Amino acid sequence: MKTIAIIILAAGKSSRMRGQDKLTQRINGVGQIRRITTAACNTCANVFVTLPSETHPRSGFLLGLNVQIVPVPDAHLGMGRSIASGVACLPDQNISAVMILPADMPEVTQIDLETITKAYRSNPDNIIQATTASGKRGHPVIFPLPTFEMLKALDDDQGAHAVIERNKHLLQLVPIPYSHARTDLDTPEEWQEWLAERN
Repeated sequence: MKTIAIIILAAGKSSRMRGQDKLTQRINGVGQIRRITTAACNTCANVFVTLPSETHPRSGFLLGLNVQIVPVPDAHLGMGRSIASGVACLPDQNISAVMILPADMPEVTQIDLETITKAYRSNPDNIIQATTASGKRGHPVIFPLPTFEMLKALDDDQGAHAVIERNKHLLQLVPIPYSHARTDLDTPEEWQEWLAERN
């Protein structure tokens, strides 16, 4: 069976949160970073989490989870640095694909991760990208092994967009419910409004 790793991107600064951390905002009492990492661990045995450092306060939310922390001290240079660092830490053997999952997506569920994983197992040569129910492209995205060297070369704030564009012939779009694939919350007001809608 093809073996997948998941890299959760959690090394950003939450710069628009005015002193708060969007990844530790609580959803049903659980910090967002722990919620999404738990979903990843329940989907996959190989989970890596990028953080600014191994001792960053976010690491406390991961206690007891079977994850490997990947320190990315230059994460301020852009999402590409986090992706490159995470992929560089993958074991040399047995990993046939990697799922890239930003940690700041509060609507992504374990079922969503399983949906994308199932699509990859049916088409293991493809790049599998989640979309909203209306077809807008988002996250997570699974990249097969032949793209790893391109992922390791990323160094800007465009994430893996360039890798997807260079390999459009491999792209398979898979819808997940509602706006799960694109909802991220960057300010205290956005979090407050989103949480209020769910109470």
